[in-house]
Amino acid sequence: MIFIGERINAGFKDIKEAIVNKDPDPIREWAQKQTKAGATYLDVNMGTASANPDDFCWMIDTVQNEVDTPICIDNNKIEMQKIAIPTCKKPPLVNSVAAIDERMDSLFPVVADNNASIIGLAMDAKGSPKSSDKRVENAGMLFAKSMEYGLDPDQLFIDPIVMPLKHMQEQAPEILKAAGQFTLFSDPPPHIVCGLSNISNGTKQKSLIDRTFITMLIANGADAAILDVMDTELVNAILTAELCMNRGIYADSYVEAFHG
Repeated sequence: MIFIGERINAGFKDIKEAIVNKDPDPIREWAQKQTKAGATYLDVNMGTASANPDDFCWMIDTVQNEVDTPICIDNNKIEMQKIAIPTCKKPPLVNSVAAIDERMDSLFPVVADNNASIIGLAMDAKGSPKSSDKRVENAGMLFAKSMEYGLDPDQLFIDPIVMPLKHMQEQAPEILKAAGQFTLFSDPPPHIVCGLSNISNGTKQKSLIDRTFITMLIANGADAAILDVMDTELVNAILTAELCMNRGIYADSYVEAFHG
C-alpha cells in the first residue's frame, strides 16, 4: 500500500499557525512522526493559509530538510504546482488534476519532464460525477492523456472521487464499482488512490468507517490512500486487506514487520 500522510495540511490549526508564523517546528514534527509510522509520501497542503508560492516552497523545504520521504504536492493551482515540482529532491506525487484538456495539457508535460507522478481526479469541468460510468469515462481521459505524454501507468494515480457517506450514501457503491473498472485500463494498471477521510466527513464513527471503506476499496483495486498514518488500527486493517488480496506474503509477524 502507498501511504500518503495527510497531516501537513493547513486545515489543521497547528499547521496553519506554523505557516502564518513561519514556525517550522510543527511541520518538522509531523514529517518525523508520519515517516516513522510508515508514510510513503508526505502530503503538503498550504490550503488558504497563504497564496504565496514562497510559503509553499518553504513548507516543502522544511519537510525535505527533516526527512527523506518524498513529497505529495497538494495544491489546486497549476502554476503553484509547476513552481513546487522542481524544488522536490525526489520525484514528487502531484495532487491533482481533473480530466479537463487544458489543465492536463498544462501539467502533464511538467510531470513527465521531472519524472514525477500525478493524481488524476475522475471528474471533469462539470464537477464530480454521480455514476460509476462517468467516473470511468473521466478516468479513461486521464489515462489516455498520460500515455500521450509518455507517462508509465505507475506514474498515474486515479482518484474515483470519494463522497461523504453521511450525505451521499448512494455514491459509495458507485465509487467501488468505478475503481474496479480502472484496473482494466492496462496491465499493470494505474494506481488507484483516494482521500480517505472524505468518506467519514461529518460522522461520529470516523475511524470505523474509514477502516471499512478502505478495505472494500482495496478489494476493488485501490493501492494508495491519503490518510492518517498515525491511526494504527486503520493501517493494520489495510495491511490485512492487502494480504487477503494476495498482495503480500503472509507471516505471523506481518503487523510487527511493518511497524518495525
